[in-house]
Amino acid sequence: MEPVLDQLNLVVRDMARSLEFYRAIGLTIPDDTVWRTQTGPHHVEVKMPNGFELALDSEALAEVYDGGWQAFKGEGNRSVMSFRLGDANEVDAVYHRVVALGFGSSQPPYYAFWGSRYAIVVDPDGNHVGLMSPPDPAQRAMPPDI
Repeated sequence: MEPVLDQLNLVVRDMARSLEFYRAIGLTIPDDTVWRTQTGPHHVEVKMPNGFELALDSEALAEVYDGGWQAFKGEGNRSVMSFRLGDANEVDAVYHRVVALGFGSSQPPYYAFWGSRYAIVVDPDGNHVGLMSPPDPAQRAMPPDI
């Protein structure tokens, strides 16, 4: 399957302020779609009319799904552009091919709590690029308590 760009994750410092901003520019973000824990809001997915998805993630959540986030946190990297691949095996194959070519890795492949096989590679400019399989309900787990 050819990779399909279907999601952009912006890692935000202040989720409440970011929600306020994106609502102010006209995005519809119902309160009941914002994933929260005892420490506050951490994730929301906003489906665009063309099928593209904008996701906002807290720094705390980014540290959970991206093992290399701490190393890049201070360098201004605030986004993860994700490509949906055909299946879990393809995530592993693409990840290993990219890393073998000398590109960076921020998160080796694993099953993320939302059920997708997921990995993050780093492009030559330091941008984090997610590789994600369709979610497998059998791999789904409770989100971390952050």
